[in-house]
Formats: sequence, structure tokens, C-alpha cells
Amino acid sequence: MMGGFLFGVSSAFYLGILTSISPCPLATNIAAISYIGRRLESPRRMLLTGLLYTLGRTLTYLILGMLIVTSALSTPIIANFLEKYMNKALGAVLILAGMFLLGLLRFSSPGPAMSEKMQRRVASGGLWGAGLLGIIFALSFCPVSAALFFGSLVPLAVKYESTFVMPAIYGIGTGLPVLAFAILIAMGVRWVGLVFNRLSSIELWARRITGIAFIAVGILYSLTYVFGIPVLG
Repeated sequence: MMGGFLFGVSSAFYLGILTSISPCPLATNIAAISYIGRRLESPRRMLLTGLLYTLGRTLTYLILGMLIVTSALSTPIIANFLEKYMNKALGAVLILAGMFLLGLLRFSSPGPAMSEKMQRRVASGGLWGAGLLGIIFALSFCPVSAALFFGSLVPLAVKYESTFVMPAIYGIGTGLPVLAFAILIAMGVRWVGLVFNRLSSIELWARRITGIAFIAVGILYSLTYVFGIPVLG
């Protein structure tokens, strides 16, 4: 049981990392830190900005995950349904999430837009504005990040009845690459753009591999729990 939970925690962390380095979230993360950082003179304040921005994202995913998972587990009808049909539904959820990651299925998810006027207002908040910006962009789900959070992290947390740990680990995972870029910017590293391009390339292959793995595991779950073929033992 403990081994399964640790695997779930590791999976939540990996999903958070993959979310953060996906093109849409990564681009908005770096743009937001760079935008606020233009008015900060010291590297120390730049690092604090990165930490607060990361904290804003982490708290948003943590609270959202806790609300969804707790509601699912504390409502008797939903809890009984999940206990009876969770494994059956998980196969279909994983297959759909994998198809989204591979680009076989698409949907529009604009999320809360941020105007230039609102950006200036948030930026005027200095360090605390960075935390607010992290919250806003965390709620701006792109298709890939929505598939990873709602289609992968939430079912994983429900399966292991983790209302706090897995959403928190996922949130931390989404913030670590962002914080690393904040450190690079604060250090004045000139090859930040090169690192960004490398991450984009890594993300493409990581997303493809993860999508294929999701579909494969989803098929195994469906064969075992829906069609009664004991391929998972």
C-alpha cells in the first residue's frame, strides 16, 4: 500500500513538472516573471518574486485539488460510486487524457484572460503582485495542463484518497522549473533562451511518451475491470 502511495506521489510530481514545461504554461510563467522583474533592481528581490509567483501557483493547485478530491470523497453518493466504478472509469479517463496529450483530441480552454491594463496593475503590486499573477495564470488552464490536472492528477488523488499530499506535490512540481528560470534570470545568465528551447524539445517527447503510456495503461485497466480479462492480475 505504501509503495503504491509513493508511486502516486512520484507520478503527481512528474505530472506537475510536465505541466510546467508545457509550451503554454512555461511561456506564460517566464513572461510573467520577466515582466515583473523588469522593475526589480536586485537579484534577491528577483528571487523573492520567483518564490512568491511559484507559491501562488502551488497554493492554487493545492486548494483546487483539495476542494475537488474532498468533495468527491466526502459525498456518500459520489464516494460509493467511486468505490464501485473507479477502476472501470480510470481506464477511459487515462485513454482520453493520453489522446489529449498526443493531440488526437482538442478543445479550447481560454481560462481567465489578463489584459495589459490588469498586468500593469498587478505588476505595480511588486513582490505580492507576483503571487497574485501566479494564482491567475494557474487558473488559466491550457488544453494540455487541463488534461494533466483534471484527467490525471485528480483521479490519481481520488484513487489514493490524498486530499493534500498529491495536490501539493503537483503544485510544487509546477513551480520548480519556473523558480529555476527565476534564478537564471536573477544571475543574469545569457543562455536562458537556449535552456527554454531545450525544455520545449524535452517537453514534446515527454508529452508523447506520457500520452502513449496513459493510453496503454488505460487499455489494460479497461480490459481488466470492464471486460474482465485479468491482464493486471
